[in-house]
Amino acid sequence: MKRINESSPVGFILLGFSDQPQLEVVLLFIISIFYILTLVGNTTIILVSYLNPKLHTPMYFFLSNLSFLDLCFTTSIIPQMLWNLGGPDKSITYIGCVIQFYVALGLGSTECVLLTVMAYDRYIAICRPLHYAIIMHPRLLKKLAAVIWASGFIESLVQSILTFQLSLCSHHRVDDFMCEEPALIKIAAVETTFLETELCIASILYVIMPLGFIIISYGYIARTTLRIKSTGRRQKVWGTCASHLLVVTLFFGTILVVYIQPKNKYTQNQSKFLTLFYTVVTPTLNPMIYTLRNKDVKGAVRRLLCQNQGSGEK
Repeated sequence: MKRINESSPVGFILLGFSDQPQLEVVLLFIISIFYILTLVGNTTIILVSYLNPKLHTPMYFFLSNLSFLDLCFTTSIIPQMLWNLGGPDKSITYIGCVIQFYVALGLGSTECVLLTVMAYDRYIAICRPLHYAIIMHPRLLKKLAAVIWASGFIESLVQSILTFQLSLCSHHRVDDFMCEEPALIKIAAVETTFLETELCIASILYVIMPLGFIIISYGYIARTTLRIKSTGRRQKVWGTCASHLLVVTLFFGTILVVYIQPKNKYTQNQSKFLTLFYTVVTPTLNPMIYTLRNKDVKGAVRRLLCQNQGSGEK
């Protein structure tokens, strides 16, 4: 029995769907398309939010952070995933596994906090509109962004240290597409009760509590919205919240299933597809959701494209 940090040259085998080569070919094609869409969609939102002065608001500041986060998150996972799907080599180095684990978990934790702050921003904008500009001033936005990113990576550092001190089975075969905690715990050769308890506590702090705060925020928003007599104004209010609510549902829904599901409730293949959903599909859908449902973003994208076409013709 070796400790994981004593066997760093060996690395790990990410099994994925290696027992179904035809499915791997299909996934390679689909995931490649999703990754391209993720890069294009999220980069577009960042550029549009930066280049259009009308979008220099707290909501689009946080949306740009979300897009940048999704770019980093997918890039920390998908290139390695595509490499493993594209050939017989399913390995990842020890250092690569540590980096992927730390970065992906840090970004995932950061997104939980970021989506919570975005809900708070909507709460202030709708429930306390007269104080919005005073509360959500630029200095506070920068401080909030620093806290959001720092909190996610501090939690990830703790999880990484604890996880990579485990003694693992000598085969180092991880039955997943990536190095994430639930999959690594399953190949531990020692008692993991402490780590599972710590993971449960972290899930409460970074998943359950943020989701609770989001639900409370939208409870207040719903109460305020129902008091608005104008149907048009009510629809406008819900229009600004619908995109965020849909993103929250997609992200937290899959995270809850993967990290807080009862043991053996789902088969391993079902768990792998859920992992694919929140690592590949959700980051692709986020910019589409915000773009398709947001007139400001759609208008800004059209103006940017028209300017580029105009300059090209000249």
